[in-house]
Amino acid sequence: MQQDSLTIQKVLEKLKITSLNDMQVASLEANTTGKDIVLLSPTGSGKTLGFLLPILQTLDPAKPGVQALILAPSRELAVQIDQVFRMMGTDFKVNCCYGGHSTKVERNNLVQPPAVLIGTPGRIADHIRRGSFETTAIHTLVLDEFDKALEYGFQGEMTFIIDQLHRLKKRILTSATPAVEIPSFTGVTSPIKLNFLDESISLPQRLTLKAVISEGNDKLEALFRLICQIGHEATLIFCNHREAVERISELLHQQGVVHDIFHGGLEQEDRDRALIKFRNGSNRLLITTDLASRGLDIPEIKSVVHYQLPTNENAFVHRNGRTARMTAEGSAFLVLSENEALPPFIQEAPTTQILAEIAVLPENPIWVTLYIAAGKKDKINKTDIVGLLLQKGNLQKEELGLLEVRDFYSFAAVNRSKASRVVELVKNEKLKNRKVKIEIAN
Repeated sequence: MQQDSLTIQKVLEKLKITSLNDMQVASLEANTTGKDIVLLSPTGSGKTLGFLLPILQTLDPAKPGVQALILAPSRELAVQIDQVFRMMGTDFKVNCCYGGHSTKVERNNLVQPPAVLIGTPGRIADHIRRGSFETTAIHTLVLDEFDKALEYGFQGEMTFIIDQLHRLKKRILTSATPAVEIPSFTGVTSPIKLNFLDESISLPQRLTLKAVISEGNDKLEALFRLICQIGHEATLIFCNHREAVERISELLHQQGVVHDIFHGGLEQEDRDRALIKFRNGSNRLLITTDLASRGLDIPEIKSVVHYQLPTNENAFVHRNGRTARMTAEGSAFLVLSENEALPPFIQEAPTTQILAEIAVLPENPIWVTLYIAAGKKDKINKTDIVGLLLQKGNLQKEELGLLEVRDFYSFAAVNRSKASRVVELVKNEKLKNRKVKIEIAN
């Protein structure tokens, strides 16, 4: 156990975390019992580390093959878990498999199987059917946000996967939703239940609920004026349908408002680009479906806008959970038509937000994102990109923002006023002795 403690201490140092929170400590303690674990904790509370640390304690460096399998309901959540594990700085190999990613690359990665395999249910089930990896050494299974996976229709794939895991010793299920039922196909029996959710799922104390009343039934004009009033603060606009996301985006394009969209109908690279630009500040406005309400690595935001009211209480809570975290304050705006009634699960009466008569467009963000057509598989790292942009692109350090390197492409935030000049300066330069396309990411 002392060795485990030393390992965890090293991980915390790598992650620049001074100490574990109560939920993470409880998860580690529960892991010593050998029982299955159901971990209920809010979005943004550190659930990922809450199950990765227990997994780390069970991995055997002398044992070949996949030892722990983590299933996540979305590609973005799977990638996020993969990134956290890599940041932990262990000596264990990890791979991530998901739809929209190259199956050929994934199969090549699995030739030398990782100790930890992360993925979406559909892609992992596909690899099992193809025989891409053996399941005989898997002793730990994590179903992260398992209720969301059921909502997305992954029960068949998860059932198939679990049926192939004949030597499973530990199951860990996580959720940010209270009172969820544990499906029988998971095989979870007599688990230790760690509930770090408030018994009531009322609005956070630091969240202010406001109503914006539109004239007539078309709410687009009211939404546009609200966006202008919010200004340059980081904001998520939630819709129930992709069509509404696209319609709002078309209006904002016409008005010249910098923004991005995010929904399940986009290609994976487009979804990655939208989230990365939101994280690095290249856009402060993201229009999305409920796909962005849970499990995504996005920064603290000031405002949530419900352009369309959610269909149930859990969706309302998870949307609002993107703001007013920890000690921060935030606002949730309800855009309502004149005769639109609030659903019964919204019990708190919102204050009315008065909109300015004249809409003034928000200022453009100071950052813009460069797309670099090379990544980890091309042996490109952050140091290579920083060197190129500072030395050949004539940028100062303070003019270079967040960098993210993926398998086959990378993104770098640069000062908006310098972006076009940087692209011109580096267009004939090379990264690792090869010419690479670099352009402003749309």
